[in-house]
Amino acid sequence: MQGSSRFCYLAVSFAVVLFLTPRVAGALDGDHQEFELGDFTLENGDTLPGARLVYVTHGILNASKSNAVLLHSWYGGDHHGYDFLIGPGKALDPANYFIIATDQFSNGLSSSPSNTAPPFAGADFPQIAIRDNVSATHQLVTELFRIDRLVAVVGFSMGAQQALQWAVSHPDMMEAVVAYCGNAKEYPFGIARLEGAKAAIMADAAWNGGRYETKPETGLRALARHWAAWGSSQEWWRQELFRQEGAASVYEWVEDSEDYWLTNDANDLLAQATTWQTHNVGDTEGFSGNFEAALQSIKASVLLMPSETDLYFPPEDAIYESQFIPDVELSQIPSIWGHRAGIGVNPDDVAFLNNAIRRFLVER
Repeated sequence: MQGSSRFCYLAVSFAVVLFLTPRVAGALDGDHQEFELGDFTLENGDTLPGARLVYVTHGILNASKSNAVLLHSWYGGDHHGYDFLIGPGKALDPANYFIIATDQFSNGLSSSPSNTAPPFAGADFPQIAIRDNVSATHQLVTELFRIDRLVAVVGFSMGAQQALQWAVSHPDMMEAVVAYCGNAKEYPFGIARLEGAKAAIMADAAWNGGRYETKPETGLRALARHWAAWGSSQEWWRQELFRQEGAASVYEWVEDSEDYWLTNDANDLLAQATTWQTHNVGDTEGFSGNFEAALQSIKASVLLMPSETDLYFPPEDAIYESQFIPDVELSQIPSIWGHRAGIGVNPDDVAFLNNAIRRFLVER
């Protein structure tokens, strides 16, 4: 996720024991599971052989299978990204909910350029759509757990894209959707920005069209510097809050941010970026590109929570989208932490998100 390596995963595991349904083996103490999707047909018509989806669960699925909440990972993140929302007294208490946290394609855990065999390895990995991630998690929910209806689908950033796509693709399968710091499509400004992020990697000669033998380190360092500026707001920078994160100067904070990105595979990052920038719920089958009609089809209660100072997903976009969703609550996160308001690094943002999501789900 965007930001300093010290804090990309500050929202890490609570000491919560994972209780699994009898149909699932292992996965105790936070170890992830793999769900075999088999030969998985993608939206673009390609078939991804031996596809797999990684996930973890928290809590117990009740006898009526009526207490499940689904969480989707985001760009550069994994199934631990929502740990700051999960635990006793948190918005998602395993005593009340069966929580399924999934890893999107191309994040290095589920099927990705870095872990798929030829002929789909590396640069030959097929393009993934947000709807492909939704189709895969739909299989997990309905085939493995045999759940017909979810309490909620929750997502941050690219996870919010997936949550809102769930509401369009499967409108009768959830009571609620919580989408924070993310939108139902990527707008032109974001598409252009992501082109810049991708170019940082591809400009490195070592990248070699995605057929690198050694990590394109220069490109990844350049990518880190792109994200370092965009993740927080201008006011966060003006107040020099990077000092609260242990950096003595802006240069040290930016340099530190490189450490995290260097742990990632370049093709994985590029593939996720393309998934992000090409998303539009209006492209769902049956809507012929009509974005507003797709939003109007949503039946679930929706909580939209943009960050007031987000530079990736500006709040104006969520305000626009809220006009078309029939049952929607719009609540801006009052934060100067920009997009990073959603990753659990600032105590005030953590409290706001936990309180807002807990209240919204209880009221359904």
